[in-house]
Amino acid sequence: MQIDWEVLKTEAIKAMQNAYVPYSKFPVGVAALTEDGRVVSGCNIENASYGVTLCAECSMVSDLFRTGGGRLVAFYCVDKHNNILMPCGRCRQLLYEHSAPGMLLETVSGIKTIDEVIPDAFGPRDLEARA
Repeated sequence: MQIDWEVLKTEAIKAMQNAYVPYSKFPVGVAALTEDGRVVSGCNIENASYGVTLCAECSMVSDLFRTGGGRLVAFYCVDKHNNILMPCGRCRQLLYEHSAPGMLLETVSGIKTIDEVIPDAFGPRDLEARA
């Protein structure tokens, strides 16, 4: 599958522009390509009760399921200056859960696989293998 990283970047920027960030003032946008060729996206949505704030990756996974589910094959994340961001550990785990094997991420240090950014992760494949 051909990955157009510019399309993912553009969609992540569009999503970031819709972020709701009255507290941190740190908008984040993400976009990913699915196995069937759809592009899904998301932005962070803050809440005065900080614990219920939604990260951009959560918002994107909601969009993934809203548009038919599937697995992610490529991912891009930006800040308000359109700079690439590396997802935090929690978000890497969320991405791993919904990734196709070998999913690619554009990172601050180049393109990496999901297994490189969250080595020895535990996820659905482990549950299936150990059931």
